[in-house]
Amino acid sequence: MVVRESFQLQLEEMKKAVIGISKLTEEALLQSVEALKNQDLDKALEVIENDSRINALEDEINDMAILLIAKQAPVASDLRRVIAAIKISSDMERMADFAVNIAKSTIRIGKQEFVKPLEELPKMAYLAIEMLTAATKAYEEEEVGRAKELADMDDDVDETYGKIIKELLELMAKNPDHLSQINQLLFVCRYIERTADHATNIAEHIIFLVNGKRHGLND
Repeated sequence: MVVRESFQLQLEEMKKAVIGISKLTEEALLQSVEALKNQDLDKALEVIENDSRINALEDEINDMAILLIAKQAPVASDLRRVIAAIKISSDMERMADFAVNIAKSTIRIGKQEFVKPLEELPKMAYLAIEMLTAATKAYEEEEVGRAKELADMDDDVDETYGKIIKELLELMAKNPDHLSQINQLLFVCRYIERTADHATNIAEHIIFLVNGKRHGLND
């Protein structure tokens, strides 16, 4: 019984670490979007500098998972919890990388006046961040219903993404002096769209964790 209790405590510690990496990733994404909106280059640099914390935490989660598998030989649902933690933390680390990429695009744009006011792009970003928040809650509660809701949110992100890309491409033809900036904004849109995809991946991992079956939400 003591061994089992110790194992459960280690599983809980790993789960807390995954939730921790989610909070850091959410903060990085919010800061990167705010830095872009306000052309705050100092905040953009801060996002880049803080990324090492997220990378280190992902490594820590992987180490915890390897030790659990090696020492405890978990089976069935417990093994799925370990696998889910590895995959979810990996998706979150990728999302944090997108926050860094948005920060780098912000620095490349600098203080140049935007070719048009940023309105839809931040809204799309906030929806993607909301998806991460919802995915984390679903993971914390192991709630399949909440996880499945992310598919509809991802559809909204994809729809907005298509509209913004079309608008930016049209602006390219009319504003040749702003090609570099528009290119960076196109990159940012792609980073946000991919962020939403990774949140959907997390939802799929949660469904597998709970049900033991693969369920493709993007299919």
